[in-house]
Amino acid sequence: MFSHLDAQGRPKMVDVGAKAITARAAHAVALVQLPPALAALLREGEIATKKGPIFQTAILAGTMGAKRTADLIPLCHPLPLDDCRIEIESGPPEPDGSAVVEIHCRVGTHARTGVEMEALTGAAVAALTLYDMGKAVTQGIVIRDIRLLEKTGGKSDYRAP
Repeated sequence: MFSHLDAQGRPKMVDVGAKAITARAAHAVALVQLPPALAALLREGEIATKKGPIFQTAILAGTMGAKRTADLIPLCHPLPLDDCRIEIESGPPEPDGSAVVEIHCRVGTHARTGVEMEALTGAAVAALTLYDMGKAVTQGIVIRDIRLLEKTGGKSDYRAP
């Protein structure tokens, strides 16, 4: 049933050697809830911390995370990425002054297996970087709803409802 387990239930890397190389793409999102103090600072413009500008640094970190997914997730195949784009969008302020930031990661490759994990990892690492840089203002940041929105290529496509 699980493709990453052998007949004895031991973990194994899926053999993709017989699969054709095809265009593959995936789009993932992570939502980050910013408390009012941090949301207010970001509404005033991209703020720079001692570690650099928050959104720009998160974009770079997310891209690096997507590229290094196989180093982080034990049974992932290392994939050459043709494209990786991270976009960060800050939503309107909530009544309490907080805000939700959407981090989108779109990844593409030509490979024998999909790039869903790379898209999810890119979004997650960008969100973690936002937390790391924003914690100097507040540790009340909440990362939530990291999920796959779409994937194309391979046996079947997927689009989140």
